Amino acid sequence: MSGPVKQPDWNPGAYARFRDQRLRPALDLLNAVGQMGAGDIVDLGCGNGAIGDALTARAGGRQVVGVDASPAMLEKAKQTGAYDSLQQADINDWHPRRAPGLIFSNAALHWVGGHEKLMPKLAGMLGKGGTLAIQMPHQNKAPSHRVWLTLVEEMCPGRVEKMGTPGVMAPVKYEELLSRLGQFRMWETEYYQRLMAETGSHPVRRFTESTYARPVLQALDDKEKSEVIKRYEEVMHAAYPVRADGSVLFPFRRMFFTLTV
Repeated sequence: MSGPVKQPDWNPGAYARFRDQRLRPALDLLNAVGQMGAGDIVDLGCGNGAIGDALTARAGGRQVVGVDASPAMLEKAKQTGAYDSLQQADINDWHPRRAPGLIFSNAALHWVGGHEKLMPKLAGMLGKGGTLAIQMPHQNKAPSHRVWLTLVEEMCPGRVEKMGTPGVMAPVKYEELLSRLGQFRMWETEYYQRLMAETGSHPVRRFTESTYARPVLQALDDKEKSEVIKRYEEVMHAAYPVRADGSVLFPFRRMFFTLTV
């Protein structure tokens, strides 16, 4: 059986279209970080570096290191000037050069499988008094995400199993894995995001197509993609109605946790 479809590099422009909505959870996660160890601050899955300046403001003399697998995103992160160094690496393969004081990961680890091994491994990399701070979307059961896979399964049977769509474990699994390792806190927040409608497309489609739906759309040919998007748009207009002012109120749930060792 063939594996997941190889993904193209991220599109920084498409991702940045909803910069404010994507940045707010990162800032909320950073504000929840209390204690940090003496080592580096690692922005794991740093993307385009949107949180870099805020991490630098909290650094207190620590080095700020950005890590990402995407060359295009790392180039954007470099342009911010916020990082002391940047490393191109797959998260599963990455290892710090020295024990970090903070491993911070915003909206990245849900793209990486094997959390049963990954999360304890990351915690084990921390220096004394270090903190692991994680935020991941917890939206897969909502229409905005679920409908992509439902439509593909209906219209293009047999494709879904090959798609590298992101996911997270049940919250209790993270608690069982990590609470024994140190001071563990976990919470969820549902953000009500006001998205503006765009000519010829529903804003929820624009929001999801640059992240969650990337592997879905990549696995389809042009005709299939066009048909799936058309049907998706129809469902989104019912699930998230466009209001008289042209906006959509879009609830988006995210999971957070911190672990201090």
